[in-house]
Amino acid sequence: MTTELRVLRQADWDAWYGTLELAFGGVAEAPEEAALWRELARFDRSIGAWDGPEVVGTTGAFAFRITVPGGAVVPAAGVTMVGVRPTHRRRGVLRAMMRRQLDDVRAWGEPIAVLTASEPGIYGRFGYGTATHSLRVTVDTTRVRLAVPDGTDEVRLRLSKPEEARDACEAVYARRVAARPGMLERQPGWEAQPLLDPADQRAGASPLQCVLAEAGGEVVGYARYAVNVEWTQAGPNGTVRLRDAEALTPAAYAALWRYLCGIDLTSRVTCFSLPVDDPLLHLVGDARRCEPAVRDQLHLRLVDVGAALAARTYRTPLDVVFEVADDFCPWNAGRWRLTGDPKGASCERTEDAADLVLSVRELGAAYLGGVSLAALAAAGRVTEVREGALEEAATAFGGSVAPWLPHGF
Repeated sequence: MTTELRVLRQADWDAWYGTLELAFGGVAEAPEEAALWRELARFDRSIGAWDGPEVVGTTGAFAFRITVPGGAVVPAAGVTMVGVRPTHRRRGVLRAMMRRQLDDVRAWGEPIAVLTASEPGIYGRFGYGTATHSLRVTVDTTRVRLAVPDGTDEVRLRLSKPEEARDACEAVYARRVAARPGMLERQPGWEAQPLLDPADQRAGASPLQCVLAEAGGEVVGYARYAVNVEWTQAGPNGTVRLRDAEALTPAAYAALWRYLCGIDLTSRVTCFSLPVDDPLLHLVGDARRCEPAVRDQLHLRLVDVGAALAARTYRTPLDVVFEVADDFCPWNAGRWRLTGDPKGASCERTEDAADLVLSVRELGAAYLGGVSLAALAAAGRVTEVREGALEEAATAFGGSVAPWLPHGF
C-alpha cells in the first residue's frame, strides 16, 4: 500500500472529517459541534493520508500556548483529530502522520506537543509521556458536609444564561491560566467550545446552566452545569453534572460548591475533570463519599528538548546532565546539561558524563511537575548514574500545585 500525505485543503474537509468520524465508530457529531471544529481547525496545520482518491488518515495541530512551571506561557502544538480508516489500520499510516507532524511542529518553532488520548497506550511509542492526571468525583450530597472558609457567606451567587455570562467567565479563566501548569490560554474562537450543548447529547439532563460568584461587585468565579432530575419510589434522586468551575478566591470556590451540593431535587454532584489536588477534597468532611478516581489526561512530548527545558523554572537549584534517548526525533538524542533555579534555566548540549539516563517520554511525563522522576526511576524508566542526581532533579522538577488541563481539544 502506498499512501500520500498532504496538507488539508478546505475542499477536502468533508471527506477528511468523515474519515475521522469513521475512525471513532462512525457516529456523526451534532451539527453545531462539527461546525465549531471546522471553524477552529487550522487547515494549514492539518494532514490527510490519501490512498488514491480516498482519505484514510487524519491528524491536526492547533496553535496553543501552555503554562509551564514558573508561570511562563510557551507555544505548543495541540495534536487533535487523529484517526485512521478501519480498512487501513496497522499499515504504518499513523506512524507516517506522526512523523510528518513532529517535523512540522519543529519547523514551526514550537518546543512542545500535547494531546489527550482516546487510548493512552498509542502515543508512548511516539515519545509522548503522561504529564497530567485528572480527578473524577461523585459527591454524595445527602451525606457530605462542607467546612467553608471565612468570607464564604459574603460571596453573592447569581444565575445567568451561559452565553450572557461568557465574557465574565472567560475573564476569570484568563486570570487562572498562569496559576497552574498545564492550563492553556484561550485562543480567539475557543470561548465557544465550553458552551457547546447539543440537545441530543444531554442524556436527559437540562440545558447548560451557569452560576456566577460575585464579591465587591466583581465576578470572581463561575460554575457551568446541567441537572438530571430523577424520581424514585423514595422521592427525588437527581444529579448535578458539573462541567467546569473556576474561582479567584477560596471563599468563592467554596460558595460555588456549597451551591452545587444544595440544588433541590438532587442527591449527588458529578464532575469528570478536576485537578488531583482540588480544594474540594479539603472542603468535604468525608472524601470517601466523593468516590475520587484518577485517570490520565494530558500527554506531552518535548519536540525541542533544549528549548522546552529552558522555558520553565525549577523549584530548587539543579545542575544535571541528562542522556536522552529519542529514536523518533533523533535531533533530541544525546546529552543535555540543564542548569536552573526558581528564576530561570538554560539547557545546552554537552559532552560531559551523564548523571541521569532516560528517554524523551520520561522527560515529557515529568516536564510539568506532576509526575516524579523518582517514581519513574522506581519503575525502571530512569537510570541514576551519579549518586544524588535523581533526588536533585526530582525535587527541582516538582511544583507546589498539580498540573491540570481544563481546556478540551
